[in-house]
Amino acid sequence: MKRRIKYYRLIWLKHDLPAGLSVFLVALPLCLGIALASGAPLYAGLLSGIIGGLVVSFISGSQLAVSGPAAGLTTLVAASIVSLGDYKIFLLTVIVAGLFQLLLGLLKLGVIANYFPSSVIKGMLAAIGLLLILKQIPIALGYDEPDFGISKFLNLFSTEHFLGNLDNLNHHLTRGAILITLISLAVLYLLQLPSSKRLKIIPAPLLVVVLGIILNSIFSNIATNYSLKQTQLVNIPSNVFANISFPDFTKLFSNSEIWKDGIVIGLLATLETLLCIEAIDKLDRRNRITPVNRELVAQGIGNMTCGLLGAIPITAVVVRGSANVDAGARTKLSAFTHGLFLLLAVLLVPFLLNKIPYASLAAILIITGYNLTKPKLYRNMWSLGWKQFLPFMLTIIIILATDLLIGVSIGLLLSTYFIVRNNFKAEYKITKRVLNGIETEYIKLNSNVTFLNKVSLRKSLDEVAEYSKLTIDGSDCNFIDYDILEIISEYEAKAHNRHIELHLIGIEKVNVTAIH
Repeated sequence: MKRRIKYYRLIWLKHDLPAGLSVFLVALPLCLGIALASGAPLYAGLLSGIIGGLVVSFISGSQLAVSGPAAGLTTLVAASIVSLGDYKIFLLTVIVAGLFQLLLGLLKLGVIANYFPSSVIKGMLAAIGLLLILKQIPIALGYDEPDFGISKFLNLFSTEHFLGNLDNLNHHLTRGAILITLISLAVLYLLQLPSSKRLKIIPAPLLVVVLGIILNSIFSNIATNYSLKQTQLVNIPSNVFANISFPDFTKLFSNSEIWKDGIVIGLLATLETLLCIEAIDKLDRRNRITPVNRELVAQGIGNMTCGLLGAIPITAVVVRGSANVDAGARTKLSAFTHGLFLLLAVLLVPFLLNKIPYASLAAILIITGYNLTKPKLYRNMWSLGWKQFLPFMLTIIIILATDLLIGVSIGLLLSTYFIVRNNFKAEYKITKRVLNGIETEYIKLNSNVTFLNKVSLRKSLDEVAEYSKLTIDGSDCNFIDYDILEIISEYEAKAHNRHIELHLIGIEKVNVTAIH
């Protein structure tokens, strides 16, 4: 048997290199924006993009997926950084998340995503989208508190001294930032319309960033009242690698919060990665299938590297992956070169990155959040019925009111309840039939009847009227639980007391042992 040798065709370079450049232009503002939304140092977002490109793509079996910091993790990362109180301690959670993913991959548990109901996953992403939008509002308005804290921003709208607060708010806002945000949002919205297909040669996030730089330059030279403060511009150190934070391993076993947050981040990153992989595989014109367990190993090693080098966690990202496909990529070389371009940008032109307004990044993230929580999504979930809509909405509400883990857990519990409840009803059917000219109550047992059906079956049997004829048909069953056989045998023994004529088809009789 001849061994097939996998090789790279040099002709693919003309596709992969331009695709890598295109993805780099999309990823650059997203890396900065997601780091901003996460409350992490901006360089950490860039490092994540570099690691996602250079490390994950090298190990991954996916030819078209691109990894980097993801909007879906921002809320969780921001909350974890705040609760742990130190970014160096937070980096330990990233390492734990990576280790968790690595173990999932090695144990061949890549199918884990299949056990999460789509209603809960969609609810989780919609809630993240809403939180992302809310968090960017102060930045989009140029709110100039040093920490960009949304709590302080919202306090200005408190009922106490409302008018005074509004007047105070006016002093905190920057007209230039508002103008940049509005123009950026308009550009991003227009470029999403089907009619603007020809204008999509330049990636929308890059165009918005360039416009923001140009507008602020105009404001600084012509309309100084609109110019942005230095605190409202990106601040990347000239030598990123000299400012890297490293994890504080002395705290690894002294704080259980590190492990809890790490596993939650790892689980969410895994879900987002697997969902992204599924979506990108569907876009692949060559119909290649990504080995999910290998992908989890790659993501795990990538996130462990992120934690060790001071970066925020990464996942495979749909936005980058779809941009990669649209740009004509053939192999994972495009993802690798996008990481290489990010590295060169950090090393060679940090001064250009420092001209980017936060307002431009906020606009990009607001649109990203909107795409996660579009009104169309809510309409679609409503059309599926309340059994899908209720877990979806409850997941959103609980996440907004508490945190992501509690919201997803309650959503899962509600979905499980509906599954179990449906199971009670699905495995048997009660009808009235005419058998041999006589009207008969007819209970048809379906393929698998388990102890979960005990309560509802017992209730149905009790509701059979006296002096009735009843047939229970189990001829099509693959499996009937002993508990069910016991209930039917008990009922058969007592049916004559209610003058019920009982007929059993394909049902084994069992001895019912009395307990005294």
